[in-house]
Amino acid sequence: MGACCSNRIKAETPSHTDVNSKYSSRDAKSLSSSSGKASSFSLPQTPRSEGEILQSSNIKNFSYSDLRTATRNFRPDSVLGEGGFGSVFKGWVDEHSLASTRPGTGMLIAVKRLNQEGFQGHKEWLTEINYLGQLHHPNLVKLVGYCLEDDHRLLVYEFMPRGGSYFQPLSWSLRMKIALGAANGLAFLHSAEPKVIYRDFKASNILLDSNYNAKLSDFGLARDGPTGDKSHVSTRVMGTYGYAAPEYLATGHLTAKSDIYSFGVVLLEILSGRRAIDKNRPTGEHNLVEWAKPYLTSKRRIFRVLDPRLEGQFSLPQAQKAASLALQCLSVEPKLRPDMDEVVKELEQLQELRNMHKRPQKEHQAKGHVHFKGRATTYPRPSASPLRI
Repeated sequence: MGACCSNRIKAETPSHTDVNSKYSSRDAKSLSSSSGKASSFSLPQTPRSEGEILQSSNIKNFSYSDLRTATRNFRPDSVLGEGGFGSVFKGWVDEHSLASTRPGTGMLIAVKRLNQEGFQGHKEWLTEINYLGQLHHPNLVKLVGYCLEDDHRLLVYEFMPRGGSYFQPLSWSLRMKIALGAANGLAFLHSAEPKVIYRDFKASNILLDSNYNAKLSDFGLARDGPTGDKSHVSTRVMGTYGYAAPEYLATGHLTAKSDIYSFGVVLLEILSGRRAIDKNRPTGEHNLVEWAKPYLTSKRRIFRVLDPRLEGQFSLPQAQKAASLALQCLSVEPKLRPDMDEVVKELEQLQELRNMHKRPQKEHQAKGHVHFKGRATTYPRPSASPLRI
């Protein structure tokens, strides 16, 4: 459940250094999933106490002792993943009372423990509680509770059996299912009033349940989008290299279109089986977007981008439609990018197209399905996956 923070961008935008130097009330507001409307509340600029947490009847305030027992005293063999935020541990609680239980009994949980190193970590911790404590959707990870006791800050989530989305070479159909689920999660955030901008959408923040349903995790950098007649929110530039939109990097102006660009990068990762930034690849291929874009614009060269291990699993029209969608999302001009509702619609049509072209393997190979030449690329893991089983 931890953030992949080792390569986070933290470059101050000179003209906006006052906007995000402290976590103002704009950085986290409650949103009701039932009405889709925002109810306003203010966070102090220097969050220090539990009183800043927007109370929700849906999440539990755990004691540190509870979570220490649930994780067997945070034993090393209970670690699920590591990130800049801290370590994530597997634990067990009673399904009804949420009291800690012995290993193997009750309900599995994932416990993220904040490294006690700085104020920024606390702000992200607080933001995550105040968003996920109020937002509920099948494609958002469920926050079960939190712990704030002395210097201990922990978050408790539902356990995601398949962890991150990079653990094995997934089939075309599963990759498209993951893309659609993640798109639905972003579309839900963007439909709120005011919009919630995720700001750190990347492959390692997409977790998978036992049925490969995608759920967005790690809301530490999320914030409300522009309201009224404002076109953007001015922030300090934060996110992850390779995923952040170019206009956001250049100006610090954050909009929902920033998330669309990041989605395009992830869709490209899904199609190619490559990482957004991979310095281990040959010169000219380190940056996935820069390398892939010329191929995406040519119907005859799309196959150079697609993961060779997907051979025979999809039709040429499917590949072209998916590549075209990725290219639209990656447009340098934000206005030319689709909104998330349009992305969802395109991915749903891709699913329908798959059903239309679903045939036995031999027929696939005989009737215009894509074939690859050359050696298959390796299927990489992210440098710090949220949940590693």
